[in-house]
Amino acid sequence: MTRKLTALNPRFAADLLNRGLAVLVDIREPDEFARRHIKGALSRPLSTFQSAHLKVAAGQDVIFTCRTGMRTSANCDRLLQTVQGDAFILDGGVDGWAAAGLPVQEDRKAPLEIMRQVQIVAGLLVLAGVALGLLVAPAWFGLSAFVGAGLTIAGATGFCGMARLLAMAPWNRRAAA
Repeated sequence: MTRKLTALNPRFAADLLNRGLAVLVDIREPDEFARRHIKGALSRPLSTFQSAHLKVAAGQDVIFTCRTGMRTSANCDRLLQTVQGDAFILDGGVDGWAAAGLPVQEDRKAPLEIMRQVQIVAGLLVLAGVALGLLVAPAWFGLSAFVGAGLTIAGATGFCGMARLLAMAPWNRRAAA
């Protein structure tokens, strides 16, 4: 019999958590978790997951979450390898939890997640390259091409130079500490 992760309604998941019958494991990266998470969730970034089993109390199920549930769903097999008992996905992730009217802890002073910063900077650079290419000189289109090439490499290899640079920015140093 093949095991799989089943989605749990946020209100049902909250009931299990409140009764101590489950533990919530947030698989997002530390910068994402720092900005917004469900109180009591354990931060276990997917990037650091190993095949070692999560230690949970006897009789407790594991509920995995991310921001929307998509990252969790995409990694079901990998996540299942870390639990011996029953495991679930929080339907809709942290966003679904909040949409159900359940409380989340937010730190608005924490910097935006690195990948959102990359999206903003990349978008602005592409727009600037196009605008400058149209208004100043066609050579500026190269800026858009350079950013596009960088994003393609990041997608293909998992290495994002822009994310590395942004992580060193002064506003992100607090999150890394």
